[in-house]
Amino acid sequence: MSSRPPRCGPPREADGHPGRAPLAARRARVAVACAFGVNGAVIGSWAARVPAVKDRLGLSPGVLGLALVGLAVGGILAMPAAGALAARRGSRPVTRAALAACCLALPLPALAPGVPALGLGLLLLGAGNGAVDVAMNAHGVVVEERYGRPILSSFHGVWSLGALAGATAGGLAAGAGIPAGAHLAAAGGVLLAVGLVATAWLLPAGADRRPAGRVFARPTRPLAVLAVIAFCGLLAEDAAAQWSAVYLRDALGTSAALATAGYAAFSLAMTAGRLSGDRLVARLQPARFVRLAAVLASAGLGLGLAIGHPAAAVAGFALLGLGISCIVPVTFSAAARAGGTAGGPAIAAVSTAGYLGGTVGPPAVGGLAELAGLPAALGLVAALTGLVALLAGGASPSSGRRRHDGEGGAAPGGGSVGDSA
Repeated sequence: MSSRPPRCGPPREADGHPGRAPLAARRARVAVACAFGVNGAVIGSWAARVPAVKDRLGLSPGVLGLALVGLAVGGILAMPAAGALAARRGSRPVTRAALAACCLALPLPALAPGVPALGLGLLLLGAGNGAVDVAMNAHGVVVEERYGRPILSSFHGVWSLGALAGATAGGLAAGAGIPAGAHLAAAGGVLLAVGLVATAWLLPAGADRRPAGRVFARPTRPLAVLAVIAFCGLLAEDAAAQWSAVYLRDALGTSAALATAGYAAFSLAMTAGRLSGDRLVARLQPARFVRLAAVLASAGLGLGLAIGHPAAAVAGFALLGLGISCIVPVTFSAAARAGGTAGGPAIAAVSTAGYLGGTVGPPAVGGLAELAGLPAALGLVAALTGLVALLAGGASPSSGRRRHDGEGGAAPGGGSVGDSA
């Protein structure tokens, strides 16, 4: 017999096997993973064809940057509405509808005849992406409750794999000379079919539907702290995506080819961390995990910047990616259990703050770089990830929100981000 204490409320199959999730939950896990993968492939496909859209419309970098703001604006506007709909109607129908809208909107920016239409297309794509982000995370939390252990980070890892697959396919399409509009229309159709078929296995809408009660999250202290954590986490992620190559090339004098190693190391480490992080979350408990992960990210990037050598910088960006890889998924999971609000609206509030961080982060780094230099500006990213370590134990959501249907759901891993370490 193992000396380890039994896990609180392990799920059981009808045949009585302990520790094994029911068949419906296992199928739903596959369905949620597919939703994340399809959504990642949509975003990766679009990212790969941005240069083609820029060239076709003859856009300057400034005009393109202004148009791209539509992605973030659409997401920020759609997230609260998606959270409210998920609370009232359940996250299943909202996930399926939002995923379909995201796939249908994918070719719109590439087919735009001018800048106004491009901005509108990006706004619609961003709205679909923001809505599906909230809904599929809310459904993932419900599936996680059925499992009785952390699994949400693995979904985000599948998103990263989907984005990689979409970007790779987009690069191949660009190399073959396929117009961006035709490629993204075909990709959107294929991803729509895959997404609708796969998400048929999602849990019933009643699994997290709340016919009554709040559909917008109250600005409680626990949610506010979790929102700050998400803000810092996504700010660091987007800042690394936009500035890592620039730092290696301009501040450290590497070649353009070598400069890409910084983001490649960051992205690979983040994907690996998401795919393997759930076990660590369960072992360490969420609060301790977030604290240690944030220290790793902050210290890794900080030391890489302080040493000022290309190899150290690449290692620093890799440690940043590894450290922040699971912070946002754990934060979403904690938000859904913060109490007093349905999971969808709570996740919407926290993810909106994260989107804001991702939106303002890269421009803020650029502005600070003008004043103090890029190394100092990236030092701000390291400082903000260090702030996450200080906040990890400050939130105190309840460790196990009861679903409205009366089923008890143990918080995965036995706690939340706010649990004491």
